[in-house]
Amino acid sequence: MPGSGDLLDAGPLTPPIFAWRTRPKFRDRVWLHALLLVLTIASTTVAGVGHYLSFESDFLPTDLALTWNLALNGLWYSGTILAILGCHELGHYFACRYYDVDASLPFFLPVPIVMTGTLGAFIRIREPIRTKRMLFDIGIAGPIAGFAVALPALFFGLSMSRVVRLPPSFTGFELGEPLLFQWASTLLWGSPPEGYSLNLHPMAFAAWFGLLATALNLFPIGQLDGGHISYAALGRRSTYVTFAMIGVAIALTYFSTSWLVWTVLMIGMLVAFGPRHPRTFDEHLPLDRTRVTLAIFALVMFIVCFTPAPIEPMQLIRR
Repeated sequence: MPGSGDLLDAGPLTPPIFAWRTRPKFRDRVWLHALLLVLTIASTTVAGVGHYLSFESDFLPTDLALTWNLALNGLWYSGTILAILGCHELGHYFACRYYDVDASLPFFLPVPIVMTGTLGAFIRIREPIRTKRMLFDIGIAGPIAGFAVALPALFFGLSMSRVVRLPPSFTGFELGEPLLFQWASTLLWGSPPEGYSLNLHPMAFAAWFGLLATALNLFPIGQLDGGHISYAALGRRSTYVTFAMIGVAIALTYFSTSWLVWTVLMIGMLVAFGPRHPRTFDEHLPLDRTRVTLAIFALVMFIVCFTPAPIEPMQLIRR
């Protein structure tokens, strides 16, 4: 049915008229989105305080007391990661507005995880997307918008980082470095000597997380952004890409257990929604040259933002 029906009574001598009213688009419970945003600001700021303490201590134990100034420094991470995630989702949202496809405002996901403070954000698209061009534009708008924020944040954050000597014994996490992160780090700092490491400023860590989120969203699977782009570019052949990338995701769990949760989520998505992307009515029509070029750019973004081992435990003992 196209909308919700209302029975209109025109009087006792007139037969009732059944009229359809189209449901209004872009109607949201703004208070809910605002509440989730405030909670995510709080959770990511707490995480940011932890990252700033780690940065200031140069990998050594610290007993810095919590102050307002320290809390404000937590915004280095919080503001950066929310800008990246927010611009990503608003890219999708404004593309939906442009094509008059009903969609929600961004839902931010606060979580009490010390490392990230958030599980990201998403929007709900509440009606089918009719054409491949619309699907492609909506799918790619988010990654491009988020990447446009993450890229300068990466260089600014790395410029505020510093190379420090590792302590004799150190236990923590080692971050896998995407190609873009490696290039930027080498350009600004070169290769640290033996026994030294780059101590990331909280903004640089937020940019790293933003690159990882971009790569995860560009995985060409199902209802992810990469799945939309893959279907728009390849049509039904994108199903073969989906199965191949699920195999890649499973293989990645042997390189790093940090892929396990994401791989389970992707498999669950396929079980819930099926391996085939929902069809558009113009499935047989190819994309124009400009969009094919943008699809290639999306593949490049995926490659330079991807890392096979995102987070690994690290224990260093030097004698």
